[in-house]
Amino acid sequence: MSTLAEIFKAETNNHGKSMLIEQPTSILGKIFKRGLFRKDPDEHAVYLTFDDGPIPIVTPWVLDLLDKYDIKATFFVVGDNVKKYPDIFEQVVKRGHKIGNHTFNHVRGLKMRSADYTTNVDKCNTLFKTNLFRPPHGVLRPWEMDYLAESYQIVFWDVVTRDYSKRINADRVFKIVKKYTRNGSIIVFHDSLRSRDRLYNSLARSIEWLISQGYEFRTL
Repeated sequence: MSTLAEIFKAETNNHGKSMLIEQPTSILGKIFKRGLFRKDPDEHAVYLTFDDGPIPIVTPWVLDLLDKYDIKATFFVVGDNVKKYPDIFEQVVKRGHKIGNHTFNHVRGLKMRSADYTTNVDKCNTLFKTNLFRPPHGVLRPWEMDYLAESYQIVFWDVVTRDYSKRINADRVFKIVKKYTRNGSIIVFHDSLRSRDRLYNSLARSIEWLISQGYEFRTL
């Protein structure tokens, strides 16, 4: 089996480093074989997902915008935020969106003991029940992957908009959506304070472009 470094080098040569950030399916799919990166490539549909909420101001704004376009999405929520803002979490559920687990404290699988990491994931799931899990930052150890895959569908992404990055602006976020979206794409935005300005100025444009391309919006 190829090492991570060998896979990364090969894919960088083929596609360029930027693509590995924005559309990492080809490389990460070889590493995390039990993960979901993209849905059916033969169906003209996309899957909007939002990470890191729920929080005041940003999550309600996202919900209102999705209502405007009659779109349902999947929210990968942080347990501590659910505990702090239960009313906002309930709004996400009541408006018909799917819920996924994003750990209780938004922890990284490589930054702590595996037993503590999986306990943090399971702690989040005591607040609500879901079979969907997305690892923060898209990283976790093989043992963590194997353990969690027994109870959850591990969801990664086909397109990450990078709305969290201060190095790019909303126009760049929109261009990422246009450049990398394809049939079955699981697209990641963030309903977080860090992403707020770029989200506010790119999400509606992205949705309208996806509609103009005839994509159907589905939940995971």
